[in-house]
Amino acid sequence: MTPTPTLNTKLKFQRCGFSSLAQAMDYAAQGETGFNFYNARGQLLSVLPYRELRAQAQIMARKLLGLKLHRGDRMLLVADTTPQFATAFIACQYAGIVPVPVSLPVGLGAKTGYVDQLALQLAGSGARAAMAADGLGGFLAEAAEGANLLLHGEPEAFASLPEAQADLKPLGPDGRCYLQYSSGSTRFPLGVDVTQKALMANILGMSSVGLDIRPEDRAISWLPFYHDMGLIGFMLGPICNQLSTDLLPTREFARRPSVWLNMISQNRNSVSYSPTFGYDLSMRRLSDEQVAALDLSCWRRAGIGGDMVQPQVLRRFAEIFAPAGFREGAFVPSYGMAETCLAVAFAPADDKVRIDRVLRAGLAAGRAEAANASADEREARTFAICGLPLAGHDLEVRDEQEFPLPDRRIGRVFVRGPSVTPGYFNQPEATAAVLHQDGWLDTGDLGYMLDGELIVTGRAKDLIIINGRNIWPQDLEWAVEALPGLRRGDVAAFAVHDDEHGGEDVVVLVQARLTDVEARDELRRAVEAAVREQAAIDCRVVLVPPHALPQTSSGKLSRSRARNNYLQGQYGEPADPVPAES
Repeated sequence: MTPTPTLNTKLKFQRCGFSSLAQAMDYAAQGETGFNFYNARGQLLSVLPYRELRAQAQIMARKLLGLKLHRGDRMLLVADTTPQFATAFIACQYAGIVPVPVSLPVGLGAKTGYVDQLALQLAGSGARAAMAADGLGGFLAEAAEGANLLLHGEPEAFASLPEAQADLKPLGPDGRCYLQYSSGSTRFPLGVDVTQKALMANILGMSSVGLDIRPEDRAISWLPFYHDMGLIGFMLGPICNQLSTDLLPTREFARRPSVWLNMISQNRNSVSYSPTFGYDLSMRRLSDEQVAALDLSCWRRAGIGGDMVQPQVLRRFAEIFAPAGFREGAFVPSYGMAETCLAVAFAPADDKVRIDRVLRAGLAAGRAEAANASADEREARTFAICGLPLAGHDLEVRDEQEFPLPDRRIGRVFVRGPSVTPGYFNQPEATAAVLHQDGWLDTGDLGYMLDGELIVTGRAKDLIIINGRNIWPQDLEWAVEALPGLRRGDVAAFAVHDDEHGGEDVVVLVQARLTDVEARDELRRAVEAAVREQAAIDCRVVLVPPHALPQTSSGKLSRSRARNNYLQGQYGEPADPVPAES
């Protein structure tokens, strides 16, 4: 078994420009490229050329039509990084069925919450069929109790269906492509309605400007297919650009991040993406000897997205891996969200990560005032510049009355353009809350503009306001995570209302692996000091057990759920008198 080649020898490269995903699949199937699935040790498990993916998907499409599914019906797919998921997703396109990719369980102990989540997603999408990943059929069966499903089960249950004698009528350019459920929501989950036109526009914009995709590119990813960055960036995007892609299991990345870099070195991958924590984890886990054995000179586009971009982490990564041929200019800071399919803005290729240093004193008043070179870290804050919007898209930063703000004024980020969703599936009120009739989408994020480029400063709903000062929880979390013995993802910071004195109290949850009472007390004092040094405020420190902080389906900290857990007394502290947010 050998991987699919990087270059097509019989098919002319076409950088997206298709009207539908099925059309893109038809074109890619004429070449030799495709998907290559590896295990956690970097061993090749299976190869799925696009010609075979198309053939298998069309067979499965006829099997789905034999279930008497109607055009436009939804099919829920638990999105493991497997050939079976890829085949099922494309089969839905050919059968005229709308796939609904959803996450895997976060951990073995999360069964009840996961089953409840699946049940909500089944109900919210109105799915008529559902396919679990191997080993998760029991979870799906529990979630499907009472649901009006024609069939649910693991991939084998669908593979054993008879093939109907039916003509395939793929989802066309004027319809839906799939529903993308937002991760980490504690309310009724919202399914982002992703249309064929929006998806094609987004992939074309990313491919032509953001990443400048070329025929000699080869992609690699450990990102999950249930997240927009993994699904579009490294499954649907490569199909639309006929790229061979090497895929690693998401669940194993944290244990063996070195496999990702080893494969880039060995397979000569040129395009990959990660949230900042992936780069941070990699440089923490690899020894000098391991770095010396790598050749990362092939890595042309190292994207960063999915969370706040931390320039200092990227600078350290570039320094550590420079001996292996990595160039800081390969980094591509970007900004996006599921409501725009994936991408909104990309930083242009440069010789370094471009930053903007601003005075902390101004941030508290909503001003991003440029800091001079003499300002130290206590006086200045550094943000990564996320670049210009995709072609045909507009960005604005607005105040609370939704009037556009000038450069260097912090407000809510709004976007408009062909990639924007028409709304949340069957949720008109939720849609109206974020999507205006003139096409502008309220992203819920905070940022400011600078010479037409976007700088993102945080999520509006996560903002901590103390005595009129704006404090970003990420600042507090990063300061505490820098303490000895703590790791990235060990800290959650948020505000709760103080009924007795009014105003807001800052709570910092810290995952502690210490059992000695004196050591735990010392850690609390160190956390308090770090927060005081960072933001000149006092905080309430709560030590929680390892793995106690909730994550979204894409592996990021869920601050809103951590806050609700705290308010409900789940961390051993007396429950706050303020009820949890809905």
